[in-house]
Amino acid sequence: MLTEDGKHLYVSYDEYHNLIEKLAIKIYQSDWQFDTILCLARGGMRPGDILSRIFDKPLAIMSTSSYRADSGTLQGNLDIARFITTPKGEIAGRVLLVDDLADSGHTLNMVIHQLRNNYKPITELRSAVIWTKGVSNFTPDYFVDLLPTNPWIHQPFESYDSMRPEQLRDKWTI
Repeated sequence: MLTEDGKHLYVSYDEYHNLIEKLAIKIYQSDWQFDTILCLARGGMRPGDILSRIFDKPLAIMSTSSYRADSGTLQGNLDIARFITTPKGEIAGRVLLVDDLADSGHTLNMVIHQLRNNYKPITELRSAVIWTKGVSNFTPDYFVDLLPTNPWIHQPFESYDSMRPEQLRDKWTI
């Protein structure tokens, strides 16, 4: 649900999963055949996992991080892992790169640059996200929602960003 001021978008678990399913349909309707899904951890892990199951394709993982401060609300320096975890040995062929959103576009631009320069066995690379913000300088090949007001997206699992083990213990202690 988008707030009246357009600055916040609150997403429930059901809405989140529905959006991933809509993303899957867009990819499917493009008739593009791919060999592997490469998700960007952390934001792309949930969509990547679901898409991997729907398309019955192996899931590779590349870790990136830029949102760390204030429970993940302030962008910092972008860190990109040097290695990709994949069950197939080396990532190759046609790869679908998956993340949750194209915010500024910086992460996706940098990752694609790194993949094209350092992973020559990748023959074709396309990108898929749930949301693309209007301020993004990157346009993914596949996305579900364009957000021209650039709201902060409150995803349903964000409560875990500030939750600690002792809080869970207290919650579940009877």
